[in-house]
Amino acid sequence: MDNQQKKILIVEDDQFLREFYQELLVAEGYNVDTAADGEIGLSKIQNNDYSLILLDLMLPKKDGVQILKDLKVAPAKSSNTPIVVLTNLGQDTVIKECFNLGADGYLIKSALNPDQVLTEIKSYLQKSS
Repeated sequence: MDNQQKKILIVEDDQFLREFYQELLVAEGYNVDTAADGEIGLSKIQNNDYSLILLDLMLPKKDGVQILKDLKVAPAKSSNTPIVVLTNLGQDTVIKECFNLGADGYLIKSALNPDQVLTEIKSYLQKSS
């Protein structure tokens, strides 16, 4: 499966970060979809097939933890899609809760350079395929 068939959803309210991740992934040939708030994000997750979901925790309208809870009640279209939460340092208890709710991993936003982000994303995509 080549990268173009891999569709990644970025749910991130910070426009700079959202565009940064989007440009990074599009440059690698991935098909990228975005959502700027939690309600749009949840709706997209439930109605589309993605290879990977990058989910920010701090979102307007519905935060990442609530999205994971909602997905337990009304699962995503493809329920085996890995969800990687985007977090900041010091959110360990929240990350633990996310894993309990079905998240597959996390990326600490401030700690990773673009190459590291891509490496992490590729490893999650390989696990899921």
